[in-house]
Amino acid sequence: MLLDAYSEAVIGAVDRVGPSVVRVEATSGGGSGVLFTPDGFLLTNAHVVARATSVRVTLPDGRSSAAQIIGSDAITDVAVLRIGGVGLPWVTLADSKQIRVGQVAIAIGNPFGFHHSVTSGVVSALGRSLRSRAGRLMEDIIQTDAALNPGNSGGPLVGTTGEVIGLNTATIMPAQGLCFAIASNTVRFVASRLMRDGRIRRSSIGIAGQQTPIPRALARGAGVAVASGVLVATIEPRGPAARAGVREGDVVVRFDGQVITGIDDLHRELTEDRIERAVPITVLRGGQQMTLTVIPRELSRVTT
Repeated sequence: MLLDAYSEAVIGAVDRVGPSVVRVEATSGGGSGVLFTPDGFLLTNAHVVARATSVRVTLPDGRSSAAQIIGSDAITDVAVLRIGGVGLPWVTLADSKQIRVGQVAIAIGNPFGFHHSVTSGVVSALGRSLRSRAGRLMEDIIQTDAALNPGNSGGPLVGTTGEVIGLNTATIMPAQGLCFAIASNTVRFVASRLMRDGRIRRSSIGIAGQQTPIPRALARGAGVAVASGVLVATIEPRGPAARAGVREGDVVVRFDGQVITGIDDLHRELTEDRIERAVPITVLRGGQQMTLTVIPRELSRVTT
């Protein structure tokens, strides 16, 4: 049988990765997943197993097993599960820094319950940002026109080498060809932390806020070169910001030396390495700039 080079590439990638792609059935819904270690660890989306009291995984060869949720991170929409078994197939995660716009992208999953379906397209764009279901901004997102549908969530996006370049996560409806995957480097980092700690550790300063414009005259008078910042709407009593002296109505413009123009900038800086470490926070108050010292604590829920 004669096949063109494109077909050969897609078939080769599917043959290598396909046996590792599983159907995930949870009490809260279902989707897809992919085994990424020989001892039964697998990846899926956090929203696929959110609020699930039990999860079951079915392999393409018909084997079915109860799965344990090792860890789940709603902010990046990545979850790690584990199943028992021997001789399990598994995939390799690619270095997503090597991905190029225009390269072939192949999605494997279980859309609408159609087990082990394959679609293909190209990488349409890199470095996109996408709002997660938890409300936080997911970054380093791959855009592809490989068709995704409900049930594809958590399945792999694959290159022609047979390595996983992303974890399929979302589509924009009713648009055509606007599909998104979490880049493999992000997936690798999150999965390693979930396997180690069962969660992703982030820091929090105990405020709720929103982006607000800063009039040019006010910025110039206060000596700051920003056009917007984070208006502090509420402060958690006895939280880190309250202890630092931050007040409602303050506008955060800098955190630990980094310019803050909106709430997503602040979320980006509230990382694990800042937990229990004294850092400077610069605010505008009454037209004046002031720098306070805040000691972030570990985030216990999806807040700031």
